[in-house]
Amino acid sequence: MADLTPAQREFRAAMANLSAGVNIVTTDGPRGRAGITVSAACSVTDEPPTMLVCVHRSSSAHDVLLANERICVNVLGFGQQELALRFAGATGLPMHERFAGVVCDFSEVPVLREAAASILGRLGQVRRQGSHSVMFVDVERVITRSGSGALVYFQREFHSLAGAHRG
Repeated sequence: MADLTPAQREFRAAMANLSAGVNIVTTDGPRGRAGITVSAACSVTDEPPTMLVCVHRSSSAHDVLLANERICVNVLGFGQQELALRFAGATGLPMHERFAGVVCDFSEVPVLREAAASILGRLGQVRRQGSHSVMFVDVERVITRSGSGALVYFQREFHSLAGAHRG
């Protein structure tokens, strides 16, 4: 962070206070299988169902996601910090080993069976913005699982939120 401008440091500090859901974006296709942890993902509209995902262009998964065009945004749930770290590259595993031992369905692209939700789609418009690509996802299929709680990233740490119990 030494080579950041004061404005960049202030912006990063402010963004650390923005709670964000934790997701693993997966793909498989002609360029191979890849997955990456992202916190910059959100819904855009439900007509038509669209979401966006921001991926750093230097990420090893970036070009694979673009080339394969089909992705799954897997929303992580309660207690899935280790999985998030694995796909963030924090464990040192090479890409081809990150899926080892992870229960996935592979009918289209890797769908993490234990995710709180999985949103499958095709990349639509992609826009370069600074160091990242903003990828718009045209949603084709949604899978949700109840009772999984949520995993959020806040002040540079993971936090698990238990799901609400309804009686």
